[in-house]
Amino acid sequence: MEHLETDFEKAQYLQSLLINLATGNGAENAEYQELRQYFLDSPSTKSLLPSWVRTNRDLSQFWQFIKFKFRTYEERRIFIWDEFAHLLDFLETGSKTPSDQTVSDVLKRFNAESVQIVWTKALDRRKSDPEGAITAARTLLETICKHILDEKGIEYTNRTDLPQLYHLVSIELSLSPCQYTEDIFKQILGGCSSIVNGLGTLRNRLGDAHGQGKKTVRPAARHAELAVNLAGSVALFLVETWESRNSNTS
Repeated sequence: MEHLETDFEKAQYLQSLLINLATGNGAENAEYQELRQYFLDSPSTKSLLPSWVRTNRDLSQFWQFIKFKFRTYEERRIFIWDEFAHLLDFLETGSKTPSDQTVSDVLKRFNAESVQIVWTKALDRRKSDPEGAITAARTLLETICKHILDEKGIEYTNRTDLPQLYHLVSIELSLSPCQYTEDIFKQILGGCSSIVNGLGTLRNRLGDAHGQGKKTVRPAARHAELAVNLAGSVALFLVETWESRNSNTS
């Protein structure tokens, strides 16, 4: 496999190798294991590998998986193509950053499917649909706050907006500036509150959740990138704090 110079080429080769085996042709188990391990060893690609590649350590295991899952060669080809799409898109465009993956990994631990879905939407829409990405960024924080409040049995209503939700969560998790005396902590936590308030305002003005007049201000991809990155950072902070508080009380 020395002829494979880029990660994209390696991923394509791995995909082709699996398609060959799934459609009645030969494939080298050593090549599969080497490529599988290569992508597993990289934090930026590990979670983008199809789950069945992560669990099937050799081609005999993969064959037992694929032969019972689909009867026809065509079904198997389409399945493998679809399953490798996220990895190949990432390697081809470089559209994700290391911080994206860090947030994604933590949100998976949060074990709320709705959170993972809206985070994926925010990431995917940054360049193609900035307005939608900004809306998804705010929805991400709203969803996380509501999940935490639900777990704690703290009531809120449909009219409780994002800043109010965050305030309730920050009090519960001891993240409110008023709960600290040290200036540096008050400043940092106050900055988090400002980010949340800003995301709410940005979404109302530039997101796709409300109608726009004739003098419409359209957000650029860089605005969406900023909104999603800020939302991801706050989401990461909230979830890790939530985990820390739960582990301390268990």
